[in-house]
Amino acid sequence: MLSEIKNICCIGAGYVGGPSMAVIADKCHFLKVTVVDIDSEKIDNWNNSNLDKLPVYEPGLREIIERRRGKNLFFSSDVNKTISDSDMIFISVNTPTKTKGLGAGEASDLKYIESSARQIAKYAKDETIIVEKSTIPVKTAETIQKILETCKKPEESISGEGSVFHVLSNPEFLAEGTAISDLFDPNRVLIGGENERAIKFLYGIYENWIAPEKILTTNIWSSELSKLTANAFLAQRVSSINSISALCEVTGANVSEVSKAVGMDNRIGKDFLKAGPGFGGSCFKKDILNLIYISKFYGLFEVASYWESILEINKWQQERISKIIVTKLFGNLSEKKIGILGFAFKANTNDTRESPALYICKDLIEEGAKLSIYDPKVNDEKIRLDLQKVITNKNHKKITTSNCVYEVSNNSDALVILTDWDEFKNIDWDKVNKTMRSPAWIFDCRNILSKNNMTKTNLNLWQLGNNL
Repeated sequence: MLSEIKNICCIGAGYVGGPSMAVIADKCHFLKVTVVDIDSEKIDNWNNSNLDKLPVYEPGLREIIERRRGKNLFFSSDVNKTISDSDMIFISVNTPTKTKGLGAGEASDLKYIESSARQIAKYAKDETIIVEKSTIPVKTAETIQKILETCKKPEESISGEGSVFHVLSNPEFLAEGTAISDLFDPNRVLIGGENERAIKFLYGIYENWIAPEKILTTNIWSSELSKLTANAFLAQRVSSINSISALCEVTGANVSEVSKAVGMDNRIGKDFLKAGPGFGGSCFKKDILNLIYISKFYGLFEVASYWESILEINKWQQERISKIIVTKLFGNLSEKKIGILGFAFKANTNDTRESPALYICKDLIEEGAKLSIYDPKVNDEKIRLDLQKVITNKNHKKITTSNCVYEVSNNSDALVILTDWDEFKNIDWDKVNKTMRSPAWIFDCRNILSKNNMTKTNLNLWQLGNNL
């Protein structure tokens, strides 16, 4: 019987697994923490002596890797052996939306979850605690438990002895860009499960740095649904303020002033009321689609319709911005150079999944524009690979990447700010003005610029939610 936790394994070395395990290793020096992944190139990057090569960018992560890697934090592609040596295994693999089959376009594809569970069943020894860390649909824990029990090694199934598995739900509530501070000082840690001993072991890890009143325990289904609901509510707030941004533009109101006034109501709060080109990232859209699928499955079509409208507003906002750019540039983008500032879905991350920039760039290219793209943390290869997924081959030549703002602005007809990096708040607009082709436009889709900084230039400024 398991008496203590010594070795922890996390399957999945991505945006959740890497930072989460790094912080556990940093706070619990008595634990050996190993992050595994079948992607050997990703593991090599986690082990690279050049910390600029880490596959995940998060403020504060580099410093943790530097002080804990090789001591009690390890990265490996030997998945089977690491599973065998572990007392507790976190599953933090990708759960993309299905593209075909039952539930296509809405339900999550759980093939990586199932594959991980089968691997655990085959290689884990004795009593092992399995922790869901991936964002998954409700009832996934039940699926994992069934796979673990039915896929045990044959001799164990016959004798009734051998591996014993306990499945817990421990969803992450991280905001990319602030993931490390979120892990150090979370609003809450949620642990869902049925086995009290297993819950106690996981609870005991977190209480090394988190106050007990912030660690909540629930049944496993409530834990899974809480994660989906939290992300859906946050996405709802983004779509709500973005819908108001359009109203502000036609009435003469300022969306920043409106959001500040609304956010001062303590029943509402100020968070996630910043207008922009739409939400992105790996979770919001996917989790809402999961809610839609579950609601339809249980015949709650009105509920499904409500959540569908949140996604519709998000898509509409991106299309609206693209149309405004075309209109301001005389209804024609053919062979015009448009500079794109920011490709990550938000500042302080290199994550581009479901980034609004993807779809706005696609729209502009289809209108005939040539794009020059710069992001401080997203490399050229990533930008090109992402765009290749949404544009046709004939349009690939319309994309170039640049190393700085001023290279992007050179001979451009317009600049479009799509990510609110601090760097973009301090641009030398007089210098930019001298390099752009008149009449030049600046499209501030994040509302981060001051009009006063441009008064001495010939640049035309459009700001989201602000009728200048």
